[in-house]
Amino acid sequence: MAKVLLLNGSPHADGCTATALNEMINVFQESGIETELIHVGSKSIRGCIACGKCGKLGKCVFDDDLVNQAAPKFEKADGLVVGSPVYYASPNGTILSFMDRLFYSTPFSKHMKVGAAVVSCRRGGNTATFDVLNKYFTISGMPVASSTYWNQVHGFTADDVRKDLEGLQTMRNLARNMTFMIRAFADAKEKYGYPELETGCFTNFADGK
Repeated sequence: MAKVLLLNGSPHADGCTATALNEMINVFQESGIETELIHVGSKSIRGCIACGKCGKLGKCVFDDDLVNQAAPKFEKADGLVVGSPVYYASPNGTILSFMDRLFYSTPFSKHMKVGAAVVSCRRGGNTATFDVLNKYFTISGMPVASSTYWNQVHGFTADDVRKDLEGLQTMRNLARNMTFMIRAFADAKEKYGYPELETGCFTNFADGK
């Protein structure tokens, strides 16, 4: 059975971001997709310090809370949804620290896992936040799922978000598109195999030129 891992970057377990993610979870489950939601935003997650120890250990050197525990779940998942509220036109700092360490410290390929970013805001800063989150996927060879609008909901409270009918519709369409992509990629892998992935070139300008 295909599986989608969802990350809630909000400190509120049942707030605006969770409301958007739950709308997706309902569609996934109706479609026969297994889901797991990890609440990241309420945890104390330190940032990456670029120590490079993960290259030797195969995991982050800091074993605080969730990063290393989430890594094997991410490896087994066919899709990843990352949800965050808007803080000063950017994602929550906790989810950024989590994503930095999760993506950098994991040695497994993320190639062709389907990614989707979900953003919750009261009014503005949504597209800037959306852009930041999507870059984790695009740098990792993960196809990005889209919907019928940018993947965002508006509201100051969960009740407000439940009134954002277009936003909730966007979440449902996003989940359906992710479901289709995951299944289509699985079928294509069996028929054609995944695209060749070149990794030999790494530009670092070590000679200073």
